[in-house]
Formats: sequence, structure tokens, C-alpha cells
Amino acid sequence: MVQVAERNTASKRRWLILALGLAAQTASCSFLYGIPFLVPAMRDAEGLTLAQAGTVVAAPSIGLLLTLIAWGAAADRYGERLIMALGLGVSGLLLAYASLGTHSLGSLFALFALAGATTASVNAASGRVVMGWFSVSERGVAMGIRQTAQPLGVGVAALGLPPLAEHFGFRGALLLPAGLAVLVALLVAWLVVDPPRPEKSDMAGKAEKPPSPYRGPTLWRLHGASALLVVPQFAVSAFAPVYLVTVQHWSAPAAGWFLAAVQALGALGRLASGYWSDRVGSRLRPMRQLAVASAAAMLLVALGDASWPWLVALALVLAAVITVSDNGLGFTASAEFAGLSWAGRAMGTQNTAQNLAAAATPPLLGLVIGDSRYALAYCVAAVFPLCAIGLVPVRAELSRARRRNPAA
Repeated sequence: MVQVAERNTASKRRWLILALGLAAQTASCSFLYGIPFLVPAMRDAEGLTLAQAGTVVAAPSIGLLLTLIAWGAAADRYGERLIMALGLGVSGLLLAYASLGTHSLGSLFALFALAGATTASVNAASGRVVMGWFSVSERGVAMGIRQTAQPLGVGVAALGLPPLAEHFGFRGALLLPAGLAVLVALLVAWLVVDPPRPEKSDMAGKAEKPPSPYRGPTLWRLHGASALLVVPQFAVSAFAPVYLVTVQHWSAPAAGWFLAAVQALGALGRLASGYWSDRVGSRLRPMRQLAVASAAAMLLVALGDASWPWLVALALVLAAVITVSDNGLGFTASAEFAGLSWAGRAMGTQNTAQNLAAAATPPLLGLVIGDSRYALAYCVAAVFPLCAIGLVPVRAELSRARRRNPAA
């Protein structure tokens, strides 16, 4: 009875639980995507070359990629609150330790890789808790809110880390993501309640183990389509700053402010796509239409580069908003297709595929660009969402909806 009452209370305060999941993901992103802001201070404090600093910057992403699926499986088995609080708290303590004393390149790389590996627990667990407490009709908006954590985390890092590094040095600045991680981990442990986990039993009363959703092609297709759709997103985020400065002759501050404003619009785009998916009762039809729009936006950027500068600015705004708007849809659909028992692993696999595509995009497109072939690179980036259009398993989603509600 006590457990039932606790769950009823948690259902009423699901927006608070969503806010804590958002805060956990934001704290994680402020570290994962904030380290590049500390490169100048890191080089001064640790005596690193640019190549060595780049290696350290890559360490959190390496740790993240290696552990996403394992953390998802742990969330499936042990619950979201424990996994979120444990991983985020340990990452904060590792960053706090990294702020103490001078570390060698190897120890700094290891600390950041371990912190990235532990903070990866938040990715699947925060998404899983949202799936558990929100109904299908409001899950798109809820997951869209959670997906705004990345731009929020980058914003926190951009505003907080450079001034702290200027006044307190590289190690002092690390205390910001460390403190955020520990604080939010404590709040998660205190206030988050795991959603109910219904179990099916056989005739003997034993709990049945749900079959793997990966026996069919649906989830594999969804992960593949989502990975393809990441390519235009990172084509914009990785090359737009240098493109605006070197080709369009913008000042660096002007390009920075422009892209910061565009990133805020991208966060709104994620919310809008989530609302859209709730209203039409589908995640994958909007996702497929956004794939079409993403390809068109990238071609428009290429056209602007070859023609009018004013068109480039407009096209970059459209591309930056459209190319990030599908993220929450694929993430939510992965969890819904997998079911609650497999949701953590499915979301971990989804994130792994997307992060691999994100890591490969800048170096590969950089080879295409060379010195000035930006239009060609954006045309190449448009090919990936075109391939994703046919890969998005819309028919599987429709068949699943018909099985659940034949009358509809």
C-alpha cells in the first residue's frame, strides 16, 4: 500500500520528475560539451600542446560511447533513480578530484574518460523515467523538453566556464560541472520515484522474460535512420562557425552570437516536433517529413554558398533548427518500440549510433571541404537524410498502432 501511494504521488508530480531528469541531463552536457571551452586555460595550466588538449577533449565522448548500452541495461534492471544518481554523482566526484593538483596527460585523460563513462548513465535513465511517467499522448512534449538539455548544457558551459577559468584557472573552473553533477545527483536520489514496472506472469505464476525487440528489423532501421539524420546536424554545428568567419567574412563575436541564437531556436524546434508527434499520434511520420526538410535545408545552404550571402544566413537558421528537431522523436520511438523492459538498452543503443555518426561527421566532411568546397560538403550532407527517408519504419509503427487499437 505504501508503494502504491508513493507511485500515485509521483504520478501527480511527474513534471517535477521531468524537471529533475532535464537538470540531470543538463549537468551532464555542461561537462561533456563544456570541456572545449577550457582548452586555452587547460593548455596554460597543464602545459599541453593543441594536439594533446584535443585528445583530452575527446576523452569524455570515448567513455560515453563505451558505456551507454551498459547503463541502459542497468536502468532496465535496477531502476532510473539509482542509476541516474549513482552515475552523475560519481562523475561529479571524479571531476572534483581532477580539479585538485596538477595531473599528467594520461591521468587527466583517464579521469575525463571515467567521468564521461559514469555520466552516460543519465542518457538512458532520464529518458526512461520520462517514458514511464508520461502517457503516450503527452510523451512527445515531455521528451522534447528533456532533449533541450544539450543546448542548455552548452549554454551553461559557455556562460560559466570561460570566466571561471580566467579568474580561478582550469582546475577551478572544473568545479562548476562537478558541483552541478553532485547537487543534481542528490536531488535525484531524494525526489525521483521510479515508474511502475508491470510484469507478465505465466500459468505457474513466474515472471516471464520479455523477448528481445531486436529480433526484428524495426529498431535496427530506426537506429540507422537516426544516425543518418545526425550527419546534417553536425555538418552545421561543426562547420558553420568557421564558414561564417572565413568565407562570409563575419566577425568571430558576430558569428558566435548568431549561432547561440540559432541554438535556442533549435531547442524550440525539439519542443515543437514533440508536440506535433503527440497531436498526430505518431513519432515516425513527423520524423520522415523532417528528414525531407533536412535534406532540402542542406541543399539550400549549398545554393546560398554558390549564390547570395543573405540566403546562406537564412538557410543556416533553417538547417540548424530542422536538423535537430527529429532527435527526440527517434529517441522516444526507440523506447516505445522496445517496451518498458528494454527501453534503457534501446535508448542506449540509439545514443551510441548517433554519437558514432556525430564523431565521424566532422573529419569526413572536413576532407570534402578541403580549403573552400563548402557547397559540395553541404550537398554531400544532404544525401544522408535522403537515405534516412526510406529507412524510417513508418509502416511498422502503423501496424503496431492497429494491433493495439483495431477500431482506430
